This record gives sequence, C-alpha cells and structure tokens, in this order.
Amino acid sequence: MSEPASKSSRLRELGLVFLRLGATSFGGPAAHIGMMDHELVSRRQWLTREEFLDLIGAAALIPGPNSTEVAIHVGYRRAGWRGLLIAGTCFIVPACLITWALAWTYVRYGSLPEGRSIFYGVRPVIIAVVLQALVGLARSALHRRDLIALAVAGTAASFLGLNELVLLAGSGALAMLVRSSPGWGAGTHGRDGAAPLLLALPAAAAPGFGLGALFLFFLKVGAILFGSGYVLLAFLRADLVARWHWLTESQLMDAIAAGQITPGPVFSTATFVGYLLGRTPGAVLATIGIFLPAFVFVALSGPWVARVRGSRSAGAFLDGVNVASLSLMAVVTWQLGRAAIHDVLTALLFAASGFALFRFRINPAWLMLAGALLGLLAVPFHLAR
Repeated sequence: MSEPASKSSRLRELGLVFLRLGATSFGGPAAHIGMMDHELVSRRQWLTREEFLDLIGAAALIPGPNSTEVAIHVGYRRAGWRGLLIAGTCFIVPACLITWALAWTYVRYGSLPEGRSIFYGVRPVIIAVVLQALVGLARSALHRRDLIALAVAGTAASFLGLNELVLLAGSGALAMLVRSSPGWGAGTHGRDGAAPLLLALPAAAAPGFGLGALFLFFLKVGAILFGSGYVLLAFLRADLVARWHWLTESQLMDAIAAGQITPGPVFSTATFVGYLLGRTPGAVLATIGIFLPAFVFVALSGPWVARVRGSRSAGAFLDGVNVASLSLMAVVTWQLGRAAIHDVLTALLFAASGFALFRFRINPAWLMLAGALLGLLAVPFHLAR
C-alpha cells in the first residue's frame, strides 16, 4: 500500500473509531478515558499504556475538556495535524448533534406538562451525579493538608461572591508559593507565568445579548476552564444566570441535564445553551467557541508533552487550580440543588440516585432515564391533586 493510501486509511479509521466512541461514551470524562484505553491501547494497540498515560497527564495541564483533549492528542499521534482535527471533531459531533436535537425539542415542547415532568425527575439525578463527581475528584485532588485548607478557604470565598476567575488564579498562585523552594527559579517565567495572567482577566460587564457576545463568552470559558467539565456549571451560573440574566436557574438546570443524558463531552451543554439563546446559529457558535481552544492548546502542547509534565511549577499551579475548581463545584452544586430538590419526591429521588451511584456505580444515563420516567408519572399525579 502506498504512503498516501496508508495515511488516508489511518484517517478514515481514526474518524470511524472516534465517531463510535463519541456516540457511545456515557458516564463522564473518566468513563470516556476508560473506553479509549480499552479501544485504543488494549484492542487496537495504537499506543502503549505508558504513552496513553502521558497524553492524559498532558491534557490535565491545559484548560478544556480533558477526555476531548486526549482524543485530539491521540489523533495527532496517529495521523498528524489532519488526525488531530478528525479525531477531535468526530468525538465531539455526536454529542453536539444529540444535544442540538434535545434543545430543539425543549424549545418546541418544553413548556408542555410532559416536558416539565421529564426535567422534574431528571434534575435531582443531575445533582446526585455532580455530587458523586465532586467526591471522586476531591479524593484525588485533596491529598495534602495545605490543599485541604485551600479548598475550605476557596469554598468560603466562593460563597461570599469572589469572582471565579480570581479564585482560580489566586488558588493556583498560592499553591505555587507553598511548593516553591530556593532551588526553583528560572522555570517560573515560562509557560506557567501566562496561565495566572490569563485566568486573572476580569469578567466582562453585563452585555446586551448578541451572537458575538455569546461566542466570545464560550471562547473565554474554553480557554480558561481547568479541571472537570462539571466546573463549567459554575461559570455558566455566575455569568449567564447571576450576572447577565440571559438564562434562568431552571433553564440552566435543563441545559445541564441535556449535557448529562447525552454521550460524549459534558461541554456539549454549550450547544444546548447556544440554541436556547440564539437558535441554530447560537448553538453552532457556542459549540465552536467552547471547543476551539482545546484544539489550539493540544496543537501547541503536543510536541512538548514530556517537558510540560515534568515541570514542578506547572504541577503546583494545576494542584491549586484543581482545588479551586472543586470549591466552585461545591458551591454551584449547593445552589442548583436548592432549585432542583424542593419537595419530598425530589428529595427521595436525589437520595436514591446518590445511593445507587455511590454503592453500585450505576451508569448515570440509566438513572436519568428512570428519573425522567418517574417524573412523567409523578407530575400528572401532582397536577391531578
């Protein structure tokens, strides 16, 4: 087989594999990476496990959706720049198309009793899912007493209204300060120095809604958001709900639910929000805005994976940012939980979902389906009373 034919075959195989992964990978970033490990390392042997772990570590050190960035890294390793674009796009597209369809259905039928019923049952499950993710991430991130103290302080600061970008930048800087030593100097002026400056950009004043403003908001979020995709919820609530009033609390919960019940990256929530605010053009611009930085960051960092992972300052800054991300997650979970859990039925559904997730590790998609069915049964009963 000629070299061009071989490369074309690789690109086609890469696209098909990541389309299938994007269409079937429920359960959040950890589940996505587990499925990639099985498919790409164990089954197809495209990478060794050590190489795959290098890509996971590299993705953790840059902003954006980690599992999507791992897919983009694999594409680059497998087939160069075209592989980078094909792998990332094919992993993202299924989730975004499904979320777009859900948004269209929501706008058309969401005001009907059936629509309210479905989200009535799904919202408490979403809170349990986010809580499970928060606990799992905390176990990994809070491995030292100084980080635990930083998490407590960050949570208190977030409750008091400190801007989320300032919190992320400050937490990263404090963690770097704690980890600093006399022998560490020159490395602090490289890549790490740009990250706090980027994170410290001030939040924009409340703009009037427009497609340009929508695109820039999601581009900003995609360029600065470290940690789990669930931290996205804190950014959406802080700006779109509390600061700019583009969305209601209820609409945000429904957007989160849509992103959760679809396969692929949680960031597809942006597609739902974009459609609510600007219909199909808004969905397209929000989706491009939030995912574009991931492609750029992987393209820039891919050739430097080993060096970035070995940077002490990068690791310390990432520790601090991840802790601040957990603080934001904790506060937003509390705030959204008050809106989602408001009567005995929703409290019972939340408790049952939490028990199933923590005790039996049930796929969240099944719990959301059960919540939707219970909502369909419960809400008409309430209305009849």
